[in-house]
Amino acid sequence: MATPAELGFRMPAEWEPHEAVWFSWPHPDTDSFPGAYERIPRAFGALVRAAAEFEPVRVNVRNAGEEAEARRHIGKCDNVQFFPIDSDEPWCRDHGPIFLVNDRTGEVAVADFEFNSWGRKLPRWELDRLVPEAVARHLGLRHLACPMILEGGSIDVNGSGSVLTTRSCLLNPNRNPSMSQPRIEQNLRDWLGVRNVLWLGDGIEGDDTDGHIDDLTRFVGKSRVVTVVDDNPDDPNTAILAENLGSLRALRDEDGNPLDIVTLPMPEKRRDWQGHRLPSSYANFLILNGGVLVPSFDDPRDGEAVRVLGSVFPGRRIVPVDCSDLIIGLGSVHCLSQQQPAPPRT
Repeated sequence: MATPAELGFRMPAEWEPHEAVWFSWPHPDTDSFPGAYERIPRAFGALVRAAAEFEPVRVNVRNAGEEAEARRHIGKCDNVQFFPIDSDEPWCRDHGPIFLVNDRTGEVAVADFEFNSWGRKLPRWELDRLVPEAVARHLGLRHLACPMILEGGSIDVNGSGSVLTTRSCLLNPNRNPSMSQPRIEQNLRDWLGVRNVLWLGDGIEGDDTDGHIDDLTRFVGKSRVVTVVDDNPDDPNTAILAENLGSLRALRDEDGNPLDIVTLPMPEKRRDWQGHRLPSSYANFLILNGGVLVPSFDDPRDGEAVRVLGSVFPGRRIVPVDCSDLIIGLGSVHCLSQQQPAPPRT
């Protein structure tokens, strides 16, 4: 069978026009927020409201009762639609579909990669695994199933041929132990429509995904990236991020151009009630039609992160979203969302 790339599909950049953005509503029996769930629906509702200011929002819920609860926490908002799609956890970036577009035909399709809860980190993922196919069915989109484990947060594309990822995640034996690096790279070319795979090293401390790129470095243009850095010599992240910065300086886009690198600060170290490090990162922002949602943590550097991203996205409104509670689940704005691109004009 022809691959998605051979059929003319590619994964678009996040700043390209969206039809909607997707979320999966969190459940009381989630394993993601031990001892803290009671604070999550309010914070999640605020995140959905913020996104709905810019574009239609589509929310997966288990049943009518959960929809009613979600509506209560979201409040009056005409821009939100609910879908009866069940999930185990709320991390839609990773269990949701990766949408592809075909610039020749104007078609949008769903790429459905395998999912195993970040290398079996949580005990359940059977329902999460079914979300992409269910979304494709509800929307009437072509469903393309790939037998490779891949989470949406582990990749970031510029839409014109390059993808960023990390060795610590994609080459981890808890994902695709039988696949070599060349095989994984070829799958990315075949399924995302890219030509150029850019590898970074390790993820930040506390990130249970084994180093998702959306906590580290993001494309904000064809050859431009933002990347987080730290200057605290006592923080293990400082050396990790310095190494990634050095790697970025040596990388090139699909046309051989060096990357234009913009640095973002890191928030101060945060821990949960058990003393575990939380992976707070301003790189976990979400680009929307006309706006950018930036995680905030009641941190002195929140304002600096907003200013930096405002300079990167001069035509979009930068909106901080309080993630002080959401980060207890080891993710924030980008991890909880998944954009659906608008059909390309042919």
